[in-house]
Amino acid sequence: MRAIIVMFDSLNRRMLPPYGDTQTHAPNFARLAERAVTFERCYAGSMPCMPSRRELHTGRYNFLHRSWGPLEPFDDSMPEILGRHGVYTHMATDHQHYWEDGGATYHTRYSSHEFFRGQEGDPWKGVVDRVAREHLARPYQRMLDQDPVNRDYLSSEADHPQTRTFDAGLEFIATNVAADRWMLHLETFDPHEPFFSYDRYHRLYSEGEARNAPDFDWPPYAPVTEERAEIEQARARYLALLSMCDYNLGRVLDLMDDRQMWADTMLIVCTDHGYLLGEHGWWGKSVMPWYDETIHTPFFVWDPRAGAAGERRQSLVQTIDIAPTVLEFFGIDPSADMQGQPLRPVLHADERVREGALFGSFGGHVNVTDGRYVYMRCAAGPENTPLLEHTLMPTHMRSRFDPSELAGAQLVPGFSFTKGAPVLQIPGWAIGNPTQFGTLLYDLDNDPGQAAPLHDPALELRMAELLVGLMRDNDAPSSQFQRLGLPSEGPVTVAHLLIDRQATDQHRDPA
Repeated sequence: MRAIIVMFDSLNRRMLPPYGDTQTHAPNFARLAERAVTFERCYAGSMPCMPSRRELHTGRYNFLHRSWGPLEPFDDSMPEILGRHGVYTHMATDHQHYWEDGGATYHTRYSSHEFFRGQEGDPWKGVVDRVAREHLARPYQRMLDQDPVNRDYLSSEADHPQTRTFDAGLEFIATNVAADRWMLHLETFDPHEPFFSYDRYHRLYSEGEARNAPDFDWPPYAPVTEERAEIEQARARYLALLSMCDYNLGRVLDLMDDRQMWADTMLIVCTDHGYLLGEHGWWGKSVMPWYDETIHTPFFVWDPRAGAAGERRQSLVQTIDIAPTVLEFFGIDPSADMQGQPLRPVLHADERVREGALFGSFGGHVNVTDGRYVYMRCAAGPENTPLLEHTLMPTHMRSRFDPSELAGAQLVPGFSFTKGAPVLQIPGWAIGNPTQFGTLLYDLDNDPGQAAPLHDPALELRMAELLVGLMRDNDAPSSQFQRLGLPSEGPVTVAHLLIDRQATDQHRDPA
């Protein structure tokens, strides 16, 4: 038995043919849907990049206890568990965040790994005079300076990090096609911004007014203020890069066909999250609530034991289910601390494995969905406090914690999943304050664009109860319950509801 995970970054389900899109040129995603099960209600959990990958490894939520960071000493890593049971694991990726301080313990859990340089301002090629000295200590500005330097070395599609990543994954498959008990994690950073691809993909999309606009393929994480031509061009560039992803996905499907691998090889195709391209008036992710376009993700699974192809499943599933699913496929029990569920029952008979799904980012809204309604709970007070990190790996995305941040750290008893280890409790911070948006409630069946927030106290109470139950199951810190104005013990009551209260406090209509 073999397993292949093909993971994309920032893949928007609404722009894929299997989910109803008619604009995107993505014939291989359509072909994949004919060969696998397409999940209608898959939700990411902890956001963004590395928190999502921690879930992929550990099968449990990350965002209630800490922000972006490495695997913890007490974490159960799916590829590491596979290795202990004699399953060879290999990673091929161009996702540069694995090689930064905040991701440094993930790739080393695999039996072997390959990394291809050049994505998103990756500090790769050194051309001194093209990076402003005052930007060297400012990561975002340095990335903007570095990216055109990298592109000078990516003039050919064959040189693109995505192409080289898929080349390496295909080489691993071809080399080991006769071997048994291996798992390949083939992961590309695309179609994450910047949306850099090539003319043959650009020509697939009419840019209209955008043809005469300045080059714009790297939107900021900010409200949309650009002219219509720039907006059109950014969307066209995203779709072009998505079509490049589709092309490389087709290479994997071709190889599986050619080598007759469908009889004994699991295939999972997934993403960490989606991306806003002007919807709700925003670009990107993270600084605004996790709207449906960013958190409701595409997900496809082929399990040769189930043999289900060209079918759809309605059951609610999440990223945390991937690790238990892969382990179960190889006959290995998920660890006791994994909260995800093996998806074999869903694949066989659409059997429900959960009633609700949590999602969010550290310090932002804490969200729950039952597959129809989405409840987005912000902090009860305007200060968005208390907000505390709990970690033994005090590391940000690209840096260690500063000693000034650690000055207030305390060693406190751990949680049910830390295996007896204490943790550092450190004052934390969030990207923005969720209270500026308020607490939100949506009915996705009747309002898939989330344009009309609901004002329904009875429904809010039911969703708050679901949220609290899942937070307790996750052994969430007491500080999170306090921040959200929810009880860590006892019943949730109407006194805990926020939509009416926040609308009154802020003199606004809850809708």
